[in-house]
Amino acid sequence: VECYVATPEGDYPKNKVILFLPDVFGIPLPNNPLLVDDFAKNGFKTILPDYLNGDPVPAAELEAGTFDIQKWFASHGQDATRPVLDKVIAALKDTGVTDFGATGYCFGGRYVFDLAFDNAIKVGVASHPSLLKFPDDFEKYVATSKTPLLINSCTTDSMFPKEIHEKTDVIFAKFEPGYRREYFDGCTHGFAVRGDLSDPKVKAGKEGAFVAAVEWFLKYL
Repeated sequence: VECYVATPEGDYPKNKVILFLPDVFGIPLPNNPLLVDDFAKNGFKTILPDYLNGDPVPAAELEAGTFDIQKWFASHGQDATRPVLDKVIAALKDTGVTDFGATGYCFGGRYVFDLAFDNAIKVGVASHPSLLKFPDDFEKYVATSKTPLLINSCTTDSMFPKEIHEKTDVIFAKFEPGYRREYFDGCTHGFAVRGDLSDPKVKAGKEGAFVAAVEWFLKYL
């Protein structure tokens, strides 16, 4: 499995790894590897696996409206993508890794939930998650998982809309492992990875979501 790997300089806990689960643009989107590097600078070996099987969505074509995203989703379901993640986790376990954190963005947020359902990760962060069913997936998380969860949410997001933010907080109100939801005003879906950094609110959101994730990992991983 192709992976982009960032290792901290100096000493770091060899039994801990953060899995960086990207949006549909995968490794080729420059911002994704840059964020992986930033996590490593904060003391965690971080791995971005190509769970899109060498077939990411081309950002330029999607923005131009010439790419059929629904057709892409049909061939990148759980059956095609989850086994890749399981393979990466198994290989890392063979090298002595015992504790996994996961940070997922958009499409990757779905997989943070799935790995947490199986308690395959110790800590989870989901930024503007997509493909989640409300309230089913959120109730399942509380019922089945022991993974502390941070959600980075924002103002405009059809995938994790403002209407369900507080309802999500209610579902997680008594979730003992740990739950927090950060809210970034003036930001839109995708802000934690790619946004217009000339907009002070978007810049604050991207940086704030990253800092919140690092603090979450430092606390629980």
